[in-house]
Order: sequence, then C-alpha cells, then structure tokens
Amino acid sequence: MEKLRAIVLDCQLSEELKWGVPCYTFQNTNVVLIHAFKEYCALLFFKGSLLNDSHGILIQQTENVQAGRQIRFSNVHEIVEKQDILKAYIYDAIELEKAGLKVEFKKTTEYNIPEEFKQKLDDIPALKTAFEALTPGRQRAYLFYFSQPKQSKTRESRVEKFIPLILNGKGLDD
Repeated sequence: MEKLRAIVLDCQLSEELKWGVPCYTFQNTNVVLIHAFKEYCALLFFKGSLLNDSHGILIQQTENVQAGRQIRFSNVHEIVEKQDILKAYIYDAIELEKAGLKVEFKKTTEYNIPEEFKQKLDDIPALKTAFEALTPGRQRAYLFYFSQPKQSKTRESRVEKFIPLILNGKGLDD
C-alpha cells in the first residue's frame, strides 16, 4: 500500500481519508482510492468504466458495480512491475475529470421489479405513491435488495418488512 501511495501522490493528486481508506482527489473530485483486503490490495478508479483498459487489468468487482474498476495486487513486485502503466491509468482518470465526463448509470426503470413487490404496489395505492416519491437512489436500493433472494418467500418477507419505511418516505438504510 505504501508503494501504491507513492505512485498516486507522484501524479499530483490530493490525499484525503474517506471511508477509512486513503482517497485521492483532483479539484475535490474523487479519482482513485487504495483499499486492502485479506488476499490483496487494490487501486480503485471511481470512473474506471470510462477508462481505456488497454492492458486488460481493470476488474469490475461484481456485476452490480457500474462505474468503479480496480486493479488488484497480491505483492509489491506486481506494483513495481506495473508502475508506469498505473501512472498512465491515473493520468487518464485525471483527464476524465478535466473533461467533465460522467458515467451513465442504469435508470431506475431498467431494474427488475420482483413480482412480490409489484403485487404489493398494485394492491396498496399508497405504497405505490410513496415508492414513486422516493429518490431514484432509494428506489434502486429497494429494488436491488428485494430482487436478491432466490426464494419467493424471502423476497416477500423483505417486501413486508420494508413497507412501513417506504410509506414513511424512508430509504433502505435511513
């Protein structure tokens, strides 16, 4: 992590501590952060999906991550080996910020609405009104959370549990 930090700081980014990890910014905009896991450490690019991954080293952590991409390292030798490539990616990320490019996120309407929730929205007009009044981010969080279980019984239980919060205009984590 110390070697990654030195590389990032050499690219003239400002260092801050966010979410308990070192985060590097350009003109107060998050560009990259360093985080550690049990088996590896990683350099995470906030707008990594927009980067030209000419070396094929960017990883999308899960299928649900839309913008961020990371480069993983299991030892310092890998970092030293890729130092010039890392700097090129960091400078490309800075150029994305200078150009003001934005990641196009999936629209709320593109998310799957589980049948169990759809039924409740149809049966309880106040629930539908309250859900539609939530911010798009809160709507997506609920749809994602309700869609995760494989069993209908679990999806139904989740929907039932959160109906009162939705009716009160609250998000999943409020």
